[in-house]
Amino acid sequence: MSTTELSELVALDIPSPPALERLRLGIADTATLTRRDLLIWLRNPAFIFFTIIQPVMFVLLFRYVFGGAIPVSVPGGYVNFLMPGIVAQTAAFASFGTAIALARQLQKGVIDRFRAMPMARSAVLLGRLSADAARLTVTVAVIVAVGYAVGFRFQNGAGPAVIMLVLAVVLGLTICTVSAYVGLAIKDEESVGSFGLVWLFPLTFVSAAFVPVSSMPGWLQAFAKNQPVTIVIDEMRALALGGPLALHAWQSAVWLAGIVAVFVPLAVREYRRAG
Repeated sequence: MSTTELSELVALDIPSPPALERLRLGIADTATLTRRDLLIWLRNPAFIFFTIIQPVMFVLLFRYVFGGAIPVSVPGGYVNFLMPGIVAQTAAFASFGTAIALARQLQKGVIDRFRAMPMARSAVLLGRLSADAARLTVTVAVIVAVGYAVGFRFQNGAGPAVIMLVLAVVLGLTICTVSAYVGLAIKDEESVGSFGLVWLFPLTFVSAAFVPVSSMPGWLQAFAKNQPVTIVIDEMRALALGGPLALHAWQSAVWLAGIVAVFVPLAVREYRRAG
């Protein structure tokens, strides 16, 4: 074949597949990358261990060291007050693995290779979030099991308990969108890991996770009471122990939807700029 004929072939317009076919291919690409990310996680026992051991240590530390010094007025005592907060904190901290993984892929050129392949552009981020959803579900289930071993009990029935666990995973995935943006924007794995401490620690510790907000200084209560992690934890606590659900339900929905609406476009923009 001559150079001219080859040029003519290259110049030919290849028709775009129908919308349903593009959707099917995009779902298949997402499933492939989800499986890839999960296999990386499963083949790294040290990562699994450290992902789970930290929240277990928090459960034991607050349950047996600090629990006796923190008065609360909830059914079942401090352990029942603690566990919704620990579950929410675990989901938040586990989600930051998204930022580190994306920064590592950028440094190693994996994102460049993905972008050069004939695959849906959305599959990289969607696959990452799908794998994170599975990882968060396993981690949250393990922490609840540990909570049951140290005395935690759901007080409001099976249905609200399941909704609480789903809400924890949704919180984690919401923070994953923030983490995806951070990882793609900063790009350096070590810097991303350090930056995670800067914004996740205040959100989780200056909240209703471990102590009642009313025990904090007045100037700090305004922030702790109205920030998204506290609002979601209050809803999770009401689901687990019983109590009014409506107020914190719509506030949680607004906060989580707002964060996703802001950070998903930012993460997509950084992904398009990557490389």
